[in-house]
Amino acid sequence: MDKIDAGLKSQIDRIAEGVLKQRGVPSASVAVVKGGKLVYTHAYGLAHIDPNTPATPDMRYSIGSVSKQFTAAAILLLQEQGKLKLDDAVGKYVPSLTRGNEVTVRQILSHTSGYQDYWPEDYLMTPMMKPETAQQILDTWAKKPLDFDPGTKWQYSNTNYVIAGLIVEKVSGQRLMEFLGRHIFHPLGMKSVWDSDEAKLTSTDATPYIRHALGPLRLAPKEGRGWMFAAGELAMTAHDLALWDESLIAQSLLKPESYKQMFTEVKLKDGSGTQYGLGVDVKMRDGHRSIEHGGEVTGFVSDNEVLVDDGVAVVVLTNHMAGGAETIAQLTAATVAGTGVQSDAEKQTLAIYRGLQQGKIDRSLLAPNLNDYFSEQTVADFKDSLGPLGESLTFRKQGEQLRGGMTFRSFQLVYPDRRLYLSTYTYPDGKLEQFLVDPAN
Repeated sequence: MDKIDAGLKSQIDRIAEGVLKQRGVPSASVAVVKGGKLVYTHAYGLAHIDPNTPATPDMRYSIGSVSKQFTAAAILLLQEQGKLKLDDAVGKYVPSLTRGNEVTVRQILSHTSGYQDYWPEDYLMTPMMKPETAQQILDTWAKKPLDFDPGTKWQYSNTNYVIAGLIVEKVSGQRLMEFLGRHIFHPLGMKSVWDSDEAKLTSTDATPYIRHALGPLRLAPKEGRGWMFAAGELAMTAHDLALWDESLIAQSLLKPESYKQMFTEVKLKDGSGTQYGLGVDVKMRDGHRSIEHGGEVTGFVSDNEVLVDDGVAVVVLTNHMAGGAETIAQLTAATVAGTGVQSDAEKQTLAIYRGLQQGKIDRSLLAPNLNDYFSEQTVADFKDSLGPLGESLTFRKQGEQLRGGMTFRSFQLVYPDRRLYLSTYTYPDGKLEQFLVDPAN
């Protein structure tokens, strides 16, 4: 594992610890890739409560729907082997599905098929505590009328990936986990991978928890065998998921064309975008292309963010349904990708903000109008409202442009429970005409 800068490590720790505290999440396991290489793994909080057991990086967590990108990769590998095509009809491999002669493999991988989701709820229903087979799931949900004509809408559906998993098994002649192990997990050295659909995690792994409303943490119930399958069956360490992210950045496992298809936003028939590729969300975050996905199964929430052009990835695995994984991952990814020397404007703005938190302002920096604005009462209001917030998790410039003979700059400060928007106007001589702080939209 490559080394990480002490300052960056401290920032990551503050983000993770701050979000866990604010969300009431028992633990998080985090892995960070920078420069295309894994540089940091760390676990925070408690993996088990009563007796209290600290989380460690070698503990496994269920990754939920982050599993979908592995199923999509399996389909792409089979296409590389000449055994199927993305534009084949799903009915060629899985018979008797509604309009199976029209819906394509690409459409099930991109959630544009129209097949209804069998588990949109964010809790475990009683019927799902009993075993079920993939075929039984499809008999119930994939033989209904479609929710829309294939390719005309985007709608997230776990049912799509049950179909995809069966296609992998029928075309390859192997169990899905066997295929993934041979072609992905073993080549990448992902030794911790566990099929949580077959059996719950062990006592040495993280324990899943739920909370009813604002009540105490409770042990999460376990889904019945068969319900997760290709839609969310995988569990692993954050370290091993980061090895997969390294391969996505390096494009080392699949052919370039396969990665292109996975990472390209699928368009609907009317040309509108979906912000989804094949098993992954495809988004732009502050000008950085992000290949990402979240995951949720009972008692576990995960998030995997890969800024492929920056060589940056962040894995966050948590053992509570309250979330927080996505917040930690996004803030950490932005921090890692944006590391470097702060500009003079950023340094000055942050210094003024910190001063105002203490009720202080250097008036030599202010133009006459802003000097008038910062009356004794205004400075006191800044101190009273901003001072208790303490140090922000992140501070970043968002934009800069010329207006009214001045330079306008916008910044964002992120705290565990809020985001603030800070805006400034600066004259060519360096004097500030504006310094305002508001809640971010």
